[in-house]
Amino acid sequence: MFMEPKNQTVVSEFLLLGLTEKPEHQTLLFGLFLSVYLVTVFGNLLIVLAIITDSHLHTPMYFFLSNLSLVDTFFSSTTVPKMLVNLWTQNRAISFVGCLAQMYSFHLFGTTDSFLLAVMAIDRFVAIVHPLRYSVIMSPCVCGLLVGVPWLITNLQSLVHTCLMAQLTFCAGSEIPHFFCDLMPLLKLSCSDTHTNELVIFAFGIIMGISPLSCILLSYTCIFWAVFKIPSAQGKWKAFSTCGSHLTVVSLFYGTIFAVYLQPTSPASSQKDKSAALMCGVVIPMLNPFIYSLRNKDMKAALKKLVGKAVSSQS
Repeated sequence: MFMEPKNQTVVSEFLLLGLTEKPEHQTLLFGLFLSVYLVTVFGNLLIVLAIITDSHLHTPMYFFLSNLSLVDTFFSSTTVPKMLVNLWTQNRAISFVGCLAQMYSFHLFGTTDSFLLAVMAIDRFVAIVHPLRYSVIMSPCVCGLLVGVPWLITNLQSLVHTCLMAQLTFCAGSEIPHFFCDLMPLLKLSCSDTHTNELVIFAFGIIMGISPLSCILLSYTCIFWAVFKIPSAQGKWKAFSTCGSHLTVVSLFYGTIFAVYLQPTSPASSQKDKSAALMCGVVIPMLNPFIYSLRNKDMKAALKKLVGKAVSSQS
């Protein structure tokens, strides 16, 4: 759909080119991503329900984990359902408003994900370095602030990006070489001056990228130093075992980002962007429930109890 003011064709909807344009791959991709999405939603919501229903898991660590699981569900829901509709109907169109909403949500939940990983690193730091003061430091008020403040900051970031994008005029084509609406592909389609947008993206990228990562690195530096001082090997293993799941997720999340974006720019940059978005927004949210439940006795016990209640209620 197009409008034509002042002899200029202005785009009012976009076409998401997706992962591939080959028709023979569409059915396979639909089945694959539908399965991934169902596992993601079911797994993460199961984690949330297990934490809510089991009083033994009403601790700061599991409070943060339940928030991460919710964010992962929303993060995956931002892109995958629209991609499934496009694959099934072969209709790749998305309205301008829908595009802005998708961009807002993707950056909101994606950035919140990284901040929650930083918050969970702080929680492990307090638990290992200051175990006797843990319950005092990680009070309900502090836990609420550690979750609430990132939500406010990431909402502000997403709102600024969306408002600036809404002011641009798009007349350089309507095809987005991605499976969802993202900042940079949209900017390339604009015929307005995007200098302000690029500066804001750079500034927020530095702040929102470095802040959580620095917090994680500092927390684990202190954790490693404290664990190194523990005399017994059993004590060291016990301390490290509480960080294993979190370290795995952090390694996957930031490892993907570094592997993709620390390479020289090339003609395949759009493919690298797709790979990073798929890994961070689709694959990792699916893996998180397995990572946090398979290596955690308390979580496995809570999940068994929850499934047991569900089965007994139906019999």
